[in-house]
Amino acid sequence: MNKTILIGIFALFMTAGCKAQSSDEKAIKETIIGFSKAGDKNDADKLATYLDDNYRIVMNRLFGSSEVSVMTKDIYLEKIRTKEYGGDNRKVEIESIVLNGSTASAKVSFVGSKMTFVSIFNLIKDGNNEWKLVSDVPVMK
Repeated sequence: MNKTILIGIFALFMTAGCKAQSSDEKAIKETIIGFSKAGDKNDADKLATYLDDNYRIVMNRLFGSSEVSVMTKDIYLEKIRTKEYGGDNRKVEIESIVLNGSTASAKVSFVGSKMTFVSIFNLIKDGNNEWKLVSDVPVMK
């Protein structure tokens, strides 16, 4: 009888853990898709809601450069506002998500008419239990 109870408790914890992971993965996907749509519409105010205050884009040899460049959240949002960036209708494919407690990483492909790139995003779950992007490391295709 004790063995049956232990198996039942174990199964309950496993189910609860899977549901939590499933809801986090769903929330992460919603954050990434919302981020993409806001950028495509050049809606900097909406886009800002998906970004942590510490958000950075780390560009390693991007656009033909031989260096690493880092762009802050404020600069990125200004480039969206002025339409230097964004304004495309991209197809988003979330290739993988790795959860690690209140942090996560995602590999995401963006295919648009202007350009195609693959990003590695790092996300954090904030104090309001909302997933926010904290960094983006894109590679042009």
